[in-house]
Amino acid sequence: MSRLGRRFAALAGAGRKALNTYIVAGDPAPEVTVPAMHALVRGGADLIELGVPFSDPEAEGPTIQAGIERALAHHVTLADVLDMMSAFRKADQDTPVVLMGYLNPFLRMGYEAFCTRAADAGVDGVIVVNLPPEEAVTLRDSLRVQGMDLVLLVAPTTTPERAAYIAEQGSGFLYYVSYKGVTGARHADATAVAARLTGIRAAARGLPVLVGFGIKDGASAAGIAPHADGVVVGSALVDTMGSTAVAEIPHCLQAQVREIRDALD
Repeated sequence: MSRLGRRFAALAGAGRKALNTYIVAGDPAPEVTVPAMHALVRGGADLIELGVPFSDPEAEGPTIQAGIERALAHHVTLADVLDMMSAFRKADQDTPVVLMGYLNPFLRMGYEAFCTRAADAGVDGVIVVNLPPEEAVTLRDSLRVQGMDLVLLVAPTTTPERAAYIAEQGSGFLYYVSYKGVTGARHADATAVAARLTGIRAAARGLPVLVGFGIKDGASAAGIAPHADGVVVGSALVDTMGSTAVAEIPHCLQAQVREIRDALD
């Protein structure tokens, strides 16, 4: 069983919801990323999404765009992100980490080369926001050869039939985008999410469903969690990365994540 699979099985056995935390690799400087990742884990994160900086992040709102720009100012590349992963794995062999980004950097490195290097670095899966499942077969298969997952997304506009197809093509977990729009634009509407998730979870056929976009704190996480297998928190953490003195970032992230973890529990 994969590291992601083991983590979700353990959470389900304990009756707990998954807390998935997102930060941008290299934000606000490359040397901050690995300490920040460890701080997320100490705060109670069950898994980490590590954002791959890219100059045209179509799904991101102003907060994550700013985090990406801070990373790109240091010329952080996909190869650098994999080096950060290797450094993280020296002290943490247990926490699942999924890279989240856009297609161009993966194409530039080449799927086979990327998958080999990612597996060696300890990556557990990939989310490619702008890659439709119909065009994802080559990457998906290359990832599977190396024991990694391709995590796919569904949206409020996704039909149950389409959701079932997406769930069949992906693995690891299914990422449900809680509203139409970019990241960080507003709070997730728990009532609307609950109404849609019944059909989405049925279509997922046992694949864990995590909800992202608009979950900013313990209250919003606790409002969504009863209807899903877990939540994703991103913009609120990236905002902390950009507004906090570098030396204080790990401490602040740990406290921020702990508040959310306590609310979920």
